Amino acid sequence: MNVLGDCPSDTDLTAALLAGIKTGDFLKNGKLLPERALAEALSVTRARMRRILDLLEEDGTVFRRHGQGTFVSPPPAVGASPFRAVAAKVMPRDVMEVRLEIEPALAALAAQRATLKELKTLEQLTQATLDAADTQAYGVADDIFHYKIAELAHNPLFLTVYDSIRAVRRQSEWTRQRENRYSAATLVRMAEQHQQLFQSISDRNSQAAAETMETHLLSVSNTMLRDRNYGQTKELG
Repeated sequence: MNVLGDCPSDTDLTAALLAGIKTGDFLKNGKLLPERALAEALSVTRARMRRILDLLEEDGTVFRRHGQGTFVSPPPAVGASPFRAVAAKVMPRDVMEVRLEIEPALAALAAQRATLKELKTLEQLTQATLDAADTQAYGVADDIFHYKIAELAHNPLFLTVYDSIRAVRRQSEWTRQRENRYSAATLVRMAEQHQQLFQSISDRNSQAAAETMETHLLSVSNTMLRDRNYGQTKELG
């Protein structure tokens, strides 16, 4: 039985798809079911389903990776398993040193290359970090926000490097422990820095975007490294 009727609107179809994602009915191993399976489940053509997925990708709801599938969060780095050994050894300082080298450059490129449609998506993702009600929601929104900036640089090699950083962060227990200790005031401050970063990118100001990203990452670094139990290192910034 087709619960959507014979000719569902795009709004109804999108709502049904999102509902299935929320319940997990349309997910398997963290990915959406194949396009054909989704189309069959919702009794629409593959072309129609592809169009809906295109729209969801544009607004940052889903992420596609050629050869991997469609995800409801940024896809895992290709070949993430080799980073497990590294993740067990690195300290917060190590990750932040690399992020401070890579992400300002990504922000500068995003300011140069992002399309108007991509900027609209980034604005929505920025708002999601501002609206986050707790550390868990912020962590998800933050991951998506920074990943989108890496995508907007439109450099596949840079994106692969950034994916490597994400792979290490995701497999490091200290990241989850530290981010869970962010205070409400810290979340507000970080989200406001996201807003400033979005504005610099939207203004096509590459230098300001790079500098704002650096300032933001220094704030993250100081928060992550202020607990001296993590080692004998000076705080960055």
